Amino acid sequence: MTVFCRTLGPVELKDNGGDAPAELLQRKNLALLIYLARSPKRTRSREHLIGILWGEKPESKARHSLREAVRILRRTLGEDGLVTEADQVRLSADAVQLDTETFEQLEASEDWSAAAEMVGGEFLEGLSVREAWAFEEWLGAERVRWRSRSVAALIQRAEELLAAGKSAEATAISMRANMLDSGSASAVRMAMKALAISGDRTEALGRYEAFRLRLEELGAEPDGETLELLKRIQQERAWTLPKSVPTDKAKGAELRRAPLIGREGELAQLVGVWTAAVEGSHAAVTVIEGDPGTGKTRLAEELVTRARLDGATVATIRAVEADIDGSGLLGIARGGLFDGPGLATASPSALGTFANQIPEWADRFGPPKGDIAELSAATIDIVRVLAGERAVFILVDDAQWCDRETLLALSAMLRDLSALPVHVCIAMATQPSRPELDDIRSRIGRDLKGVAVRTDKLSETALREIVTWAVPTYSDEQIDRLARRVASDSAGLPLLAVELLHAVALGLDLEETTGAWPQPLKTLSQTLPGDLPDAIVAAIRIGYRRLSKSAQQVLAAAAVLGERITEKQLEACTDVRGAELHTALDELEWQRWITADARGYSFVARIVCEVVQEDMVTDGQKRRIKEAVTEK
Repeated sequence: MTVFCRTLGPVELKDNGGDAPAELLQRKNLALLIYLARSPKRTRSREHLIGILWGEKPESKARHSLREAVRILRRTLGEDGLVTEADQVRLSADAVQLDTETFEQLEASEDWSAAAEMVGGEFLEGLSVREAWAFEEWLGAERVRWRSRSVAALIQRAEELLAAGKSAEATAISMRANMLDSGSASAVRMAMKALAISGDRTEALGRYEAFRLRLEELGAEPDGETLELLKRIQQERAWTLPKSVPTDKAKGAELRRAPLIGREGELAQLVGVWTAAVEGSHAAVTVIEGDPGTGKTRLAEELVTRARLDGATVATIRAVEADIDGSGLLGIARGGLFDGPGLATASPSALGTFANQIPEWADRFGPPKGDIAELSAATIDIVRVLAGERAVFILVDDAQWCDRETLLALSAMLRDLSALPVHVCIAMATQPSRPELDDIRSRIGRDLKGVAVRTDKLSETALREIVTWAVPTYSDEQIDRLARRVASDSAGLPLLAVELLHAVALGLDLEETTGAWPQPLKTLSQTLPGDLPDAIVAAIRIGYRRLSKSAQQVLAAAAVLGERITEKQLEACTDVRGAELHTALDELEWQRWITADARGYSFVARIVCEVVQEDMVTDGQKRRIKEAVTEK
């Protein structure tokens, strides 16, 4: 007969699948069983066992107590399960199966998912034999050992979940590790990182403060690595949002910031390339390609957040169609390179190149002195200097609209800085075709380290998962029915699927809307707002009206002006100013209507911009908005 014993958490014994006899759960009987099972060769001498569990008793009474405990254990385990020979007491190999043994096997095979599932709390949680001080001493040492191993397994599992884009699950796992050992620096860092990636900056900082206070009680201070992560999280953007805007505490699609679903494999590849570039100190490129609305920007944002938390110097730009004749290199310089440590040590000619064209560079470094370099050469020189201090991450979103000079410079940078931790992430639509981008992509695996991934429509499984997230109260039948309808109306595009589900969570009845989409022989880029199903237009309308009045006004103006818009333009054509404008822009960016770089704001999706412009703004409003900007 085999008894199964759970020790990583509150003790639980199972005898042939059922509950073990109550007498076996008595403290010293249970302590004897587990102590023997954890002993070398599962064998101990009688004298040793008496000293461990009955050392406070006279010898005759202690021996009697041991004999009684052995009798009770043998009644459950059988004569062959517990053997006494001379002065030895021995458990047979198959008499008791401990969860710690299974845990060790999973740990050895690095099956962190299953190992983390086994961690239910402290080793022998709740068990105490206070009168047996020797057992308590052993138990304390075992708890330290298993706490450390359990926390390590939970952290490994959280890392796996983060790499797959499952930040909510990673947060839950890392919080378990943090609760199991509130004094563990690695556990609190994992919790802080997962929370920050989830967008909950406030809670991440709160975890650090609780950790600091815990250490203060012990007369210690946080370590340097934890303090560095704290600094990075503090530098992350703090959102200013109206009270009416749901935060990460909200449930389902009311939040509108959907978790990354259906892109776990792609994100794991991207994170793997980034991690290898940092650890191996080499240049790498990741290409994210797909049709509009398939989540390229969302995937890139996940990677950018990780790069920032890893301490990289991050520069981001988002190109628009008008940039094809401009210079994205100036946008990259303004988009994050200016803040990189070590910038002042770059060559005067490189610094002068940007100081000649960007006011903030001129303010810091003064007017150009002597000759200035070509823009491409200056950018590469500055990135070389910055990468000598820490890894550099450059994101170019909607790269198909980037100018030729910028794309060629990025290609040259990857070649010339191959031995430095420089990571270029390119998010691009399939059209228009750009030979410069085709060249970079074709070099991956030959002379460039990296990976190219494609974002396609969501699979049926992913759509069902996102519906489950959106409406957690729905039954399986309701989820299946809604997933089928969302697949039809959104064509499997995550952007529009989230719009629909957000509207459903706010009361949209899809049964009252009609329309098949997309129309035959039409792509998303060719689709006009009037071609969209009623459900999509209704969903965007509901989301728009859910915004604050200020955000509605700003979004309407942005839709009319199109492409990229600046705060000055918005102030010129709306009644929203100063802090109110910043709050409105934060609200729109938080809810993923717009995205920003150092040069201004643009819509996340062109099709949403067109729906807002056509459906939410009158002709008179359009005229007044354009006239106000022109007059300024």
